[in-house]
Amino acid sequence: MLVSELDVLAQEIIDCELCPRLRDYCREVAQKKRRMYMDWDYWGRPVPGFGDPKAELLVVGLAPAAHGANRTGRVFTGDRSADWLYRAMHKAGFANQPTSEHRDDGLRLLNAYVTAVVKCAPPANKPTREEKYRCMSHLRRELALLTRVKVIVALGHFAFGALWEIAKERGATGARPAFGHGAVHRLADGFPPVVCSYHPSQQNTQTGVLTEPMFDSVFATARDILES
Repeated sequence: MLVSELDVLAQEIIDCELCPRLRDYCREVAQKKRRMYMDWDYWGRPVPGFGDPKAELLVVGLAPAAHGANRTGRVFTGDRSADWLYRAMHKAGFANQPTSEHRDDGLRLLNAYVTAVVKCAPPANKPTREEKYRCMSHLRRELALLTRVKVIVALGHFAFGALWEIAKERGATGARPAFGHGAVHRLADGFPPVVCSYHPSQQNTQTGVLTEPMFDSVFATARDILES
């Protein structure tokens, strides 16, 4: 079986031990578990991105959820954010099914790849600045290997900020553009346009900050860019 550069990177991410605080937290969560998941064998390691290596759409989130991807071993899998993300991607034709529950549930991404800025679940969902910058080396390599990406969806301010930092390394100048749900920014020559979206966290979806029509519109915009 041919091993791709993305496969090699995925294994390097899984084996990464650069951030002791994050690794300790992931292991602790995997040992203590949540009562409703006591029969699960938690992943408890860094979580690589997944999807189509020839993807034209890249979706970037913040980090794995402690009892979501840190449990299941696949980014945006096994939590409410996953329910929102893949329902919207399925509607827009970027996923073969609207649910993402575990690694062997049959989910396939269609012309899309999903990843996160930080690959380990952080305490209180807040990585430190140092942890962010250490882990961004992985995101840089993903962007370099995903050579066909034509549009990026940034889920939240954190993801947009990380993409802005990478865009600056590729020639972006001036002040960082304002984040706004549905905003489309062309950050640098040769850098894919970025569509901003509120993150589909429960904090946003349960309060009405992010609604299904709002989220669907983001992926409709991404689809329009690809087809233009």
